[in-house]
Amino acid sequence: VQLVESGGGLVQAGGSLALSCVASGIVRNIDDMGWFRQAPGKQRELVATITKHYKATYADSVKGRFTISRDNTQNMMNLQMNSLKSEDTAVYYCKAHSYWEETDYWGQGTQVTVSS
Repeated sequence: VQLVESGGGLVQAGGSLALSCVASGIVRNIDDMGWFRQAPGKQRELVATITKHYKATYADSVKGRFTISRDNTQNMMNLQMNSLKSEDTAVYYCKAHSYWEETDYWGQGTQVTVSS
């Protein structure tokens, strides 16, 4: 499985960005997917996850501002980010998990920078 993120960039505080992650390869084994982020000098942290049956969970820091979605027919996952804050600045990574393969797959990451 290969994951490719897109949609990062520079935005002012209060603005919005939308990230996308497209999966290719043997995608039928993908179960949960999610977005993680890593800011400079910090550990990678969970942002949001979504199951194969579209159940979503969010980190407290992004609840009410970010929305995760998924289209299994297009092998795509999105993250709509609104009301962005400077503390949202990070590299955002797409992750896919396969229970059958007991494997996590990661994308290469996309930079999101929020200027205050």
